[in-house]
Amino acid sequence: MSVCYRCRDELVLKERVGRRDTCPRCGADLHCCRNCALYDPQYANACREPDAEPVFDKERSNFCEYFTFRGDREQPRPSAAADARARLEALFKKKS
Repeated sequence: MSVCYRCRDELVLKERVGRRDTCPRCGADLHCCRNCALYDPQYANACREPDAEPVFDKERSNFCEYFTFRGDREQPRPSAAADARARLEALFKKKS
């Protein structure tokens, strides 16, 4: 099961997502960075694949050969600040 990045609607996908495929509910492009398992705003070009070509509009369809549709279990990674804050709180947590 997969989920559209824009409307969060559950999608039943065929084998591969084509470049022209759109979400039946909101019409968003499905073959885009925001739906990719490699999408991560914390990385350069917002992609964990260092060899990927730069894509300027992350919400539009593209020709990226590294595209893999993100599954519903994958959640966006926490921001670096939130991760650091959580580690600090755990470090200085009062012991009862």
